[in-house]
Amino acid sequence: MTVKYKLGQIGKISLKNRIQDTHVLESERLITPQKVKMKFPGTRKTFETVLTGRQELEKILNFQDTRIFIIVGPCSIHDPKSAWEYANRLKRLASLVKSTMLIIMRVYFEKPRTTTGWKGFINDPDLNGSFNIEKGILFARNLLVKIADLGLPTATEALDPIIPQYLADLITWSAIGARTTESQTHRELASGLSMPVGFKNSTDGSVQTALNAVKAARVPHHFLGINQNGQTAIFRTTGNPYAHIVLRGGENQPNYDSKSIEHCENLLEKNNLPKAIVVDCSHANSNKNYNLQPKIFKELINQIKLGNRSIVGAMLESHLNDGNQHFPQKISELKYGVSITDACIGWDKTEEIILSVHQSLKKIRKL
Repeated sequence: MTVKYKLGQIGKISLKNRIQDTHVLESERLITPQKVKMKFPGTRKTFETVLTGRQELEKILNFQDTRIFIIVGPCSIHDPKSAWEYANRLKRLASLVKSTMLIIMRVYFEKPRTTTGWKGFINDPDLNGSFNIEKGILFARNLLVKIADLGLPTATEALDPIIPQYLADLITWSAIGARTTESQTHRELASGLSMPVGFKNSTDGSVQTALNAVKAARVPHHFLGINQNGQTAIFRTTGNPYAHIVLRGGENQPNYDSKSIEHCENLLEKNNLPKAIVVDCSHANSNKNYNLQPKIFKELINQIKLGNRSIVGAMLESHLNDGNQHFPQKISELKYGVSITDACIGWDKTEEIILSVHQSLKKIRKL
């Protein structure tokens, strides 16, 4: 049962005169990570998918596997039904292109906001401002288990530093977003995560900020968090050797072109970091025009064809149907399989571009 604590009075001190929690209405005890995992524990297949995906990803980042990895899926998950349909389609496609690409489904449950807006499925799963976070966590874990049981690895953004205790054992790749790359909390968090972590360059386009984050995440840290029993704990990490950079453009300036890639390579070398670069084909790289994503993806493949070996991965925002839709609005009026956050390319375009790139990469591998 949910336990809530009203904060109207502290002893005999009135609400008006209290000195603690002056802007807090109430607190709610949340189910522990351990209990959530007991409800949705996963199967042997679940964790084989996660572990195999991580191992293959690490080989790509170590340049021991000449394939590239693709993070592809909805900008954000808002409807588990459409996400499940997307996952089944993507699994079939992933099987067709596995010789050239490691396909990882983008399953983002949290959305950072510059000002205000819907903060994602975990924060508000009912899309109505009820903020049933416990329900969001349970539904998110259930969906991740189901997708992993398909044999499809998943990727997400690590935003709230507590959420990984509930979900991280099901994730193959994590991102630290452009708004949090400079955050010490997220750099420390990444240093202890069990999967490769990509740091995006900051919203102003600064690559050095992301490089600093990568360097910080690769070394040990000590910080506070919660353990599996929901208790406050001190964590000591080893550092994450698979932290890497993600180029997503900035201030309406792209950085996926060959000169920008070369500039990033030079910075990586200067900072004694592996020349492993992932490119986000959306956001500032596409100037938020979702129709440009296939063109950008093909440009990356062309650079690989011309001899580039630092581009190891790409990101695509994709859903069942093109574009996005206004939100908030009545749930009954939402279009099925259409993003309620950033606009995405539809499934037909997604399948077409991935199959096309697969053929190009097959030719490159033969050479």
